[in-house]
This record gives sequence, C-alpha cells and structure tokens, in this order.
Amino acid sequence: MTVLAKYQRLEAEAIWRPDPEDQRRDVIVSIGDATLTIGAPNGTAISHWSLPAIERRNSGQRPALYTPGADTPETLEIADDEMIDAIEAVLKAIHRQPGQSGRLRALLIALPVLAVVLAAAMWLPGAITRYTASLVPEGARAEIGTRLRDEVRRLTGAPCADASGLRALEKLQTRLFPSGGTRLVVLPSALAETAHIPDGTILIGHRLVEDHESPEVLAGYLLAEDMRRRATDPLKRILADAGLGSALRLLTTGRLDDEGLRRHAERLVASRPQPLPAKRLIAAFEAAGVPGSAYAYAIDFSGERTKPLIDASQSGAPSAPLLGDGDWIALQGICES
Repeated sequence: MTVLAKYQRLEAEAIWRPDPEDQRRDVIVSIGDATLTIGAPNGTAISHWSLPAIERRNSGQRPALYTPGADTPETLEIADDEMIDAIEAVLKAIHRQPGQSGRLRALLIALPVLAVVLAAAMWLPGAITRYTASLVPEGARAEIGTRLRDEVRRLTGAPCADASGLRALEKLQTRLFPSGGTRLVVLPSALAETAHIPDGTILIGHRLVEDHESPEVLAGYLLAEDMRRRATDPLKRILADAGLGSALRLLTTGRLDDEGLRRHAERLVASRPQPLPAKRLIAAFEAAGVPGSAYAYAIDFSGERTKPLIDASQSGAPSAPLLGDGDWIALQGICES
C-alpha cells in the first residue's frame, strides 16, 4: 500500500477509446485508492478501472497502451512518463510477493465492489430527482429558467445587446431553429463555449462569436448544444447540482431555492460541454444544411479526432451561406455596445 500512497492523486493527460470504432477522446487519468480514474477535462468521471485487472498491451513501448482487463475493447493511451512509471510500479507491487499479492489484490478488488454497493444505495436520491423533474409544468420551468438566467448574469455580466448584432443573431436563430422555441443569448465573459437552460435559451460565450472567421463554427456549437438539451432534461441537471434537499423542496413547495440555482449556475458557466458521437453530429449538420468542417477544425485543429465530420462535409452538397458578410460582421460586434 506504500506504493499506492506515493502515487495517489497523480494526474496526467491521456487518450481514451471505449471501443475501436469509437472516436478517441482526450481525458485526464489519476490513480486513486484502488482504481485508475478516467475523467473528462472538466472533471467529470468517465470510467473507473480496477488496478489489479489492468493489463498493458505494448510492454516496453511508448506511449503505453493499457486495457481494463483481458478481452476488453476499451483502451487508454498514456504518453506521460511519470504516469506510466507510476502505473507500472503499482502493478509490480500488486504481483510481486505471493502472500502480500493475494491480500493486496483482494483488498483492491473489494474496494471497487464496495463502491458499487454504495452507489446502488445512493440510487434513491437520483430517482427522486428524476421524478421531481417529470412533474414540473412548463410555467414553472420557464420561471426557473428566468431565475437561472439572473444567476448566470451575476457571473458573466449582462447579455451582449448591440442592436445590429442582435438582428444578425435573430437571423441565425431563425435559420438554425425555424420551428421556434429557442432563444440565443451571447454572454460577455466567463462562459467558454455553450450551455442551455430550461426555458429554451442557449447561452453563447463571446469568443465563439469574436474569434472565428465564419458563422459555421458558431452554428456547429449551437447544433451540438441543441443535441445535448434534447438528450437530457436540463431541469434534471439543475436538480442534480442543487442537491436532494432542493429537489424535495421543489417537489413539496413548487419552488426551487436560490442556493440550489446558484450552485448550478456556477457549474454551468465553469464547465465545458461533453463530446458527442460523430454519427449523431453528422446527422444533425446534414439536417440543418450546415457544413461541419469548420466546427470540426475548431474542436481539433489537426482534424485527427474529427475526421468523420470533415469527410462527411466534403462529400455533401454545397450549402447556402448561414449569414451574409454584413450580418456576420455585425454579430461579431454584438458585445461592443
């Protein structure tokens, strides 16, 4: 256990792939008490590997390629020498002495099992959160969305409001979301990319407007954010961040407390959106008539991780411009008033 204590909380960048056919993802790996934790750059845990079960597929080579066990498609590629040495040292300690190895292996396997049992015991709060979200009517959702916008405004400043920029933003909004029900808002600070709230508003970080040469990049981020809000009820995310107490108060009183909204607003502004499967992105871009290559290169300058989206854009029919040059210039100046 001395070896584990030495390397606990060590972190390094890595590349994770859940399946050979899936897109490679940049992740952060860290060594814990009994597991190797794989997390997104925003801190969200993606996977936990039991340390005794980890196997290396390319012994002696760099970068190292690991799997969570035999005959599993999931892989983790690590180039960081310190992390590789740490993992190898931990694995060596586990298998070094027969007597100690058995006890250590049993302990390290038992701890993840205990974690699973505890996670099952924590199922009830999640069930209450989901049940509460399903009961909230549209009027109450709109009220929560308005209050959440106020909390976000406290963190980011008032939404950008140059008149000509707002007109251009409305044109883009109509182009991408012709059925209505969506409102686009550009924020002057704090938010890095995009986020959404329960009243149909998609929040946009000002750099997505100011730092790119064409509206196709912004359109890509907006289509991706629309996919996220359709996949998960935003009210469930609010209640998850607010906590069980806030969910129970909303269930019993019909009102979400200010502190719960404040916690969610802070997390909403600080976090980065989760990556989306390439196939779903391609379908969304094709349905909207938006080329995906500009967005793909904005996500990954080399294009290596977004190649399917780039290839799909090249094979598709040419699309009409999203905005005229004058409108795009106006939109880029939306925060200048």
